[in-house]
Amino acid sequence: MWREIQQVLRLVKLMGKQRRQRAVKTTGGLVVLLWTETKTAAQSLNCTVAAAGPWCTGIKMKAFQSVLTDLKASMFPCTWPCPEPDPEELSVFTELYGSLRLLLSFQMKDRRLLGPEWKTHIETFLHTFSLANAGIKIHLKYKFIHQTLQPEFRVKIKSRVAQKGERPLSLDVTCNTQPPEYVKKGCWCQGGHPVLGDRLLLSIPPRAMDQGLYGELSLQPVTLLSPCVLQYPNLATQLTHIQVLVYSPSNVPVTGPSSFFQNLPAHLGCEELSVHGLHCSSYKDLVLNGGTVYEVEQENQEEESSLPTMQQGLLLFLFLQHSDPFTSQLSDVMATEALIEHHLEDILSNNRQAVTASLQTELKKTLKAQHRRKRDQEKLRSAAKVILTSSMSIVSCSSNMDFRNACLNSMKVRDTHELSASLCESLWRVTSWKFTPRGWCYSAQMEEEAESDGPTRTEI
Repeated sequence: MWREIQQVLRLVKLMGKQRRQRAVKTTGGLVVLLWTETKTAAQSLNCTVAAAGPWCTGIKMKAFQSVLTDLKASMFPCTWPCPEPDPEELSVFTELYGSLRLLLSFQMKDRRLLGPEWKTHIETFLHTFSLANAGIKIHLKYKFIHQTLQPEFRVKIKSRVAQKGERPLSLDVTCNTQPPEYVKKGCWCQGGHPVLGDRLLLSIPPRAMDQGLYGELSLQPVTLLSPCVLQYPNLATQLTHIQVLVYSPSNVPVTGPSSFFQNLPAHLGCEELSVHGLHCSSYKDLVLNGGTVYEVEQENQEEESSLPTMQQGLLLFLFLQHSDPFTSQLSDVMATEALIEHHLEDILSNNRQAVTASLQTELKKTLKAQHRRKRDQEKLRSAAKVILTSSMSIVSCSSNMDFRNACLNSMKVRDTHELSASLCESLWRVTSWKFTPRGWCYSAQMEEEAESDGPTRTEI
């Protein structure tokens, strides 16, 4: 079912892209309703997709239906028509986003053909779509005979990334990692800061050209490291995983496991990236995560285990871009996207050396600050040892019992052994969590105030 939803989103994005001007906002709403009828067999499943708002400006329902009629055989080979849902189901949606620009319903006759994890696949796909289309608010609803579910897709923080010759990207940079309890409110960045990489031209393999894929094809990488710790320059960090998400030229996720990316760690220079090793996740994890995930092998360093360390993840967006002056009809553009997706493995393999070198460069640039932190940590560790040794030496060698007891009492410990451990912990907490404000970071306090529904200070 998620593949049919993917095709609908691709069609809407391409129709909107052909009709709207660059100045029009890519915001609005999308509702996906999966429902069953009491009159029909319990095994059938209906799906309704509706869209409204500026992101689909210029699309008219009649024009959409006529285009859909021409593409129906290729887009929905395993589905049947079904009745429209109760208008009441969409009334709240239209109140929020205005009149519908798109309303499409179809039916899967036998729900058992979808597999046991079909809900997870749909939710993962929509979440991945939302990451690169943050201006579109997604509403997903399951309405069955005895059950109604509404998973939430919340985009708290969006970031616009400008591209040369292309529409700006709207990325969801929200980070849900909670700060430690001793971090003050307003002193934690709740978002990330995407970095636009260098665009890479791709050569099209002969087999794809034989089937009609021409024009200029390129790859635009964007990296996003989270959570952001720029405001804590002394805090140690640890990269735990790297996730790769690929998007088609219509900005719709290209899903499914990729043998190219599964084998990529063998061709990357881990030493140059200053990581111990990369391991690709299992096949099941690749399907459920909506992209390729690499787990970063950690070095066994007992000395650093007691230090405050923030675990980070790196998200690597790869946006495919295609242009062909001889392809202007919507049906041809849809067919071209299908060809790109079908031949993607061949395209990546045909450009293996260039793609690998490009990703190596982008990962190295993104992780450069993290490597600098490690070097600074070594200096801090050396300084902390001197401070700790000197402090303990003063207390231990002092013959003034009042001074010794005052030191123990101030740290709330019973002896010098506990004093050493307590002083070490306090020293690292103070140095590691040194706060340096950054104007471009997303303040947690500002975010709370923006989302708060309570009375304002003036009202109180």
